[in-house]
Amino acid sequence: MTELATYAVGGDNSRGRKVAEDAPKGRSEFQRDRDRIIHSNAFRRLEYKTQVFVNHEGDLFRTRLTHSIEVAQIARSIARSLHLNEDLAEAISLAHDLGHTPFGHAGQDALNTCMKPYGGFEHNLQSLRVVDTLEERYADFDGLNLCFETREGILKHCSVENAKQLAELGERFLKDRRPSLEAQVSNLADEIAYNNHDVDDGLRSGLITLEQLADVPLVATHFREVRRAYPELPERRVVHETIRRMINTLVTDLIRQSENNITSQNIATLEDVRSAPALIAYSPSVNEQQRELKNFLRTRLYRHFRVLRMSAKSQRILSDLFGVFMADNRLLPPQYQRQVEFDRARAVADYIAGMTDRYAIREHRRIFAVEEAPV
Repeated sequence: MTELATYAVGGDNSRGRKVAEDAPKGRSEFQRDRDRIIHSNAFRRLEYKTQVFVNHEGDLFRTRLTHSIEVAQIARSIARSLHLNEDLAEAISLAHDLGHTPFGHAGQDALNTCMKPYGGFEHNLQSLRVVDTLEERYADFDGLNLCFETREGILKHCSVENAKQLAELGERFLKDRRPSLEAQVSNLADEIAYNNHDVDDGLRSGLITLEQLADVPLVATHFREVRRAYPELPERRVVHETIRRMINTLVTDLIRQSENNITSQNIATLEDVRSAPALIAYSPSVNEQQRELKNFLRTRLYRHFRVLRMSAKSQRILSDLFGVFMADNRLLPPQYQRQVEFDRARAVADYIAGMTDRYAIREHRRIFAVEEAPV
């Protein structure tokens, strides 16, 4: 690890864990966090939770697991260049989607709609709930007992009402303060990863084309450069070469602009970071290019009729499951039935949010499919 900046998170300025533990041997506190995340049940489930395309649509599309690994790689690279805590950035990146529902954002929207009368559903808050409560691995505490700064980075967004219930962790949402730079880096690394890799998956699926992307400056510039340099290169390799250059442009710009922001704000301590505006950011010109790419993906890929069909089917599955479990909690597995007496709706949401795509499909089929009687 490179020498940490004075405003990075380290052992001397961390707020520690909710339950005190002996210091780890042979690794840092945030390496311990990373290791606990990787060994969790929720992390393994990410292999069969989707980004845009449902799990059975193809073997090479991104999943929440491969996405999280890609986010961690980008976050570590940025953190290293800025002399931040790479291990913390990695831990946050690997954990940020642990609470995501099956079927990507369509599943999240469906579960949030179902949970509206019961406090709603926020996947960032669910990720925190996973690491604080739902993982059952250790004798001395529920959850993973992660460091405050890892938990803070996982909770990227939070409503005011929920923030009021989170004590110290919710203060920054109520007092307009910022998380650590490592958390800010992980947040932007997430955006870099999903935007660029959704381009790759969209092209692989055939739902968007290179001709359409020719109107998107961030893509078009690099695409033309690759075509000029390698006129005989097969299209699939042209796509990969273009995307790696796009990622490099975004990462390089983010590092440069963030360094300028840190200097201009006279940042010297972690407290300075929390009091300042967001410091990890793109330059205005690159931010505009990133915004145009996001708009393209929203209109041409996420709203493509085939994606909307998948989303509609996914939402129907989760809505059906929520309704049937709320109507008869005896259909829930035993560990969730025990939670029902405290909060039935949250117990049902925990169960559904923890499902993988294929498990949700099978569970729906088991409950709702009508078997034909033998003739």
